[in-house]
Amino acid sequence: MLSINDIQIRDPFVLTVPEEGCYYLYGTTDKDPWGVHAQGFQAYKSSDLKIWEGPYPVFSPPADFWADRNFWAPEVHRYRGAYYMPASFKSAEHRRAVHILWSQSPLGPFLPLSREPVTPAGWECLDGTLYLDDTDSPWLIFSHEWTQIHDGAMCCMRLTEDLKSGCSLPAVMFRASRSGWSMNDTGDVIQGGGENYVTDGPYIMRQKDGGLLLLWSSYSVTGYSIGTAYSSSGKITGPWRHAPKPFFAADGGHGMVFYTLDGRMMLAVHQPNKTPFERARFIPVQVLEQDLKLG
Repeated sequence: MLSINDIQIRDPFVLTVPEEGCYYLYGTTDKDPWGVHAQGFQAYKSSDLKIWEGPYPVFSPPADFWADRNFWAPEVHRYRGAYYMPASFKSAEHRRAVHILWSQSPLGPFLPLSREPVTPAGWECLDGTLYLDDTDSPWLIFSHEWTQIHDGAMCCMRLTEDLKSGCSLPAVMFRASRSGWSMNDTGDVIQGGGENYVTDGPYIMRQKDGGLLLLWSSYSVTGYSIGTAYSSSGKITGPWRHAPKPFFAADGGHGMVFYTLDGRMMLAVHQPNKTPFERARFIPVQVLEQDLKLG
């Protein structure tokens, strides 16, 4: 048994399974997530968010899998009777991309759903999350990385019903520089010519008024942070309006929101943002009309 402080993890994602009375925790679990010899993904199981069983190996790359490094940010979504895991991968020959894995069980084994990633060929992409629109059509929200385009973009793309590929051209939801709080050239985190702005860690929620609230991460004056954007039209294509300041700016990020077994809303983040000290933090949050509030 482990406490949450025993688990090194980035990009935590919590799947609540009421019928089992438990939670599953996924995330970037390689000890050196920046290295060139990725191992896979591990998961943990808990009934109280405090004491965890595991680790359980839920994905190990098949011998013919295209990626060998930077196995990052797995999420797990229930969809049409199975479990689907969009995650980020990279190799020396292939740009970083989002590939979707699948399994019949929350504890895997997860296997590639298709031979190729779902994000556009030639793009440097990461941090995919699934979204079902008001017609139950699936979309992928993902980041087009600053490493390729300097001003990182949050993008969306309609997926085929089986989630194996995109079936529309990607649309830019917004660029990081338009947020008003994402910082340019933050020390050794962002390097390269020109002005560079990060987008990563999208997570989307439908609000009571029908609008869409998107959590996303970048770098603010205090370091790694989470901001929010709102689409009052209720459409994933926006237009998106940004909260003027991050709602979480304490050297942590890549947030998502989940409900506890007793109905409370929690924010999951990793904090701090430095390897190997990252740990999952679960923080109560409240829904405002068009935003979130800690506590």
